[in-house]
Amino acid sequence: MKISEIFGMNTFNQGIMKEKLPKNVFEKLVNTMEIGEPLDINIADSVAHAMKEWALEQGATHYCHWFQPLSRGTAEKHDSFLSPESLKNGKVIERFNRSQLVQAEPDASSFPSGGMRTTFEARGYTAWDPTTPAFIIKRAGSSTLCIPSVFTSYNGDALDKKTPLLRSIKVLNETTKNILETLGSKTSGVYPTLGVEQEYFLIPKDMFEKRPDLKLTGRTLIGMESPKGQKLEDHYFGTIKDNVLEFMNVLETEAYKLGIPITTRHNEVAPCQFEFAPIFQNSNISNDQNRLLMEIMPGLARKYGFECLFHEKPFNWINGSGKHNNWSIMTYEGKNLLDPGTSFDEQLDFLIFIVIVLHGINKRSDLLRASIAPPGNDFRLGANEAPPGIISIFLGDTITSILDRISKGEFTEETSEEQYIKFGLNQLPDLVKDNTDRNRTSPFAFTGNKFEFRAVGSSQSVGFPNTFLNAIISESMDEVNKYLTKTLNSKEPIEAKLATIKYFYNKSKPIVFNGNNYGEDWVIEANSRGLVNKKNSYEALLALNDDKNLKFLDKIGILTQREMSARFSIDIHHLRRIIEIEANTLVYMVKSGVVPTLLRYIKEIGMDSNADSVLSKSNAYMKLKENYIYLLDNLYEETEKLENLLVRLDEISDDVEGARIATEDIRPLMEKIRVYCDNIESKVPKKMWPYPSYIDILHSS
Repeated sequence: MKISEIFGMNTFNQGIMKEKLPKNVFEKLVNTMEIGEPLDINIADSVAHAMKEWALEQGATHYCHWFQPLSRGTAEKHDSFLSPESLKNGKVIERFNRSQLVQAEPDASSFPSGGMRTTFEARGYTAWDPTTPAFIIKRAGSSTLCIPSVFTSYNGDALDKKTPLLRSIKVLNETTKNILETLGSKTSGVYPTLGVEQEYFLIPKDMFEKRPDLKLTGRTLIGMESPKGQKLEDHYFGTIKDNVLEFMNVLETEAYKLGIPITTRHNEVAPCQFEFAPIFQNSNISNDQNRLLMEIMPGLARKYGFECLFHEKPFNWINGSGKHNNWSIMTYEGKNLLDPGTSFDEQLDFLIFIVIVLHGINKRSDLLRASIAPPGNDFRLGANEAPPGIISIFLGDTITSILDRISKGEFTEETSEEQYIKFGLNQLPDLVKDNTDRNRTSPFAFTGNKFEFRAVGSSQSVGFPNTFLNAIISESMDEVNKYLTKTLNSKEPIEAKLATIKYFYNKSKPIVFNGNNYGEDWVIEANSRGLVNKKNSYEALLALNDDKNLKFLDKIGILTQREMSARFSIDIHHLRRIIEIEANTLVYMVKSGVVPTLLRYIKEIGMDSNADSVLSKSNAYMKLKENYIYLLDNLYEETEKLENLLVRLDEISDDVEGARIATEDIRPLMEKIRVYCDNIESKVPKKMWPYPSYIDILHSS
């Protein structure tokens, strides 16, 4: 079937709404969805009835409030459409009313709350988010109506990742409308747009099942480097294998039915690594759709013999996975505020928004860094496939040059000539050259009409990074607007805009870097500029508990200090536990697999025998014997150290101190143990090695 024939068929979209709802109800609901008007609760009964009728037509038997708790992933509690009142007649009917649509009550004590709720305080509420469409999930012979919802405690504290995102969108709308009015533009409102490029690995399921580390942690804790790896650079954009393409086709079909507009699919750089990317949408909808796809993909992958990995670094020696976060601001009338435009006035306004971004991120880079600190990102950031943890912004030569000229008072009203790429071939047309190249080493890069936040981890929700990004830009928007308003009292509009651009660009210059973010000289230079360099998740997450950030997010109305402290508590606890699980898994693999294998090999080749033989007179033989004993003794000794550290960690009740020890002491020791294991793997016959190798996993047909 054509994409156009199936697109959105499993969503309660505007087409369905228009067909099922009374005209006045439809118009009110669309106004809530599209331009942010408050929901008229009086229309909820009509919406609930129409939603139920549509869901029953699609074969749904249950409904749920689908939400994103502070644990990883999503949550849902299924309730039947059956009406209890109808049982007394010996028959049942399906009902779904306003109260069931608008609110539900899952057990809040069973979800992470960061201390905001005690175990006996169980009451929590999910509430319908009407700004993103309801949808039907069909799997295992069951169809369920899913209602996107927020999740709060009995006291109104946000217990999810959606509520703060919605708050940040609201604040961004207000501050942007204010500055647009100052700039002489009118709009009924704005919203942040988001396009999420999702990277992931597909590996053979049978090999996944034989790797305890992959099953329990999502990454390989040991594994000798493959002789090939990605050295030939032949996987990126290569021909997609048939079995992978079959999975992609089914995934896309399911995505289209759910109204998710995937437009790009391709092989990524590493073997077994892939990517998809959708069309830009409202960031709330994009966030929901990305989480939904991450729930769908693993189940579909297993049907085709794969295991789907979202970990940021499943394998050493090859690229890890990110989730490139393409962000911009769009008016309800369809104008992208990060599009340079063509007229002089449009370009000046565009530069105002550029310096707003520069100023905000320069001021709050520690908060942005904290938003991309899932434990797995430590292994990816700063490697040869991802930007470093130092937050900087790439603007490209053209925009940087213009801003430099403004800062020196040299900018005049002029339009730049279009630059063309000359191929020198009659058969190919000349192409218009973008005003900026792409810098794949930059964590936050301007790419023509949007900023690409490249440092986001593949496993994490984009709700957290975009909440903070919207908050940071909102604060900056307000500060720039106040300065511009004051300057307009004494200067002509063009002069006032240029003065504002100059002032905030000069304040924000340290954050602008167009060079190689991988270079060691950049680390030194970034330090001299005063830029934040948080080298791991532990250091980064401390910003969530920084008093200045707590007060900022509370004041701006996005997260109360209580809600923010809870998130810090949850994330630091999660970091500690993830490392603890990884370390215990490594101990298990060493003691149950690696050490017995090496002992068995030593015995098999007779190295444990003192009998005089021809081999015992061989220098090579004796060196090998010494090497094997050295590896065995040192591996066992380091593993015992790790076990002792884990005992010590278990005795520490403070999660901050526990996360510090896990990061600074346990992780380095794990890497040391890995070196011994990988060395042993290179010496033991393949048939004896207890786990599938990198060659098996990454280069099987």
